[in-house]
Amino acid sequence: MTTGNTGVRTALTGHRLPEPVPAGEYEHCPVTDVLRRVSDKWTLVLVTLLGRRPYRFNELNRAVEGISQRMLTRTLRTLESDGLVEREVLPTSPPSVEYRLTPLGASLLEPLSALAGWAVDHHAEITAARRAAA
Repeated sequence: MTTGNTGVRTALTGHRLPEPVPAGEYEHCPVTDVLRRVSDKWTLVLVTLLGRRPYRFNELNRAVEGISQRMLTRTLRTLESDGLVEREVLPTSPPSVEYRLTPLGASLLEPLSALAGWAVDHHAEITAARRAAA
């Protein structure tokens, strides 16, 4: 662990965050870009499900309550364009499609799991702080 210019201990090495943070740097930051993607309403649950096994489209649609077919399609296409999910058309009649995580997508599971663990461990503290601030 190193200390950046903010005095915060961090695993981010080799990059000093300037103060003030230029809007352009924030907008083009790879961390900001990835966090925006994984914090999307449906991305986290789809990546988690696909981390278990491959799913066919309709299986995913049934597995995620409240997601529309349109939003499922959009989210899967975005994850595919990011290289996190691969789509395979199966030679069935009628053709069916199966989705699975790519190695890149699978490499996201460990950091997401760490973040999820942290959130569960500290949720009560965060909730208490929010109540105190209200």
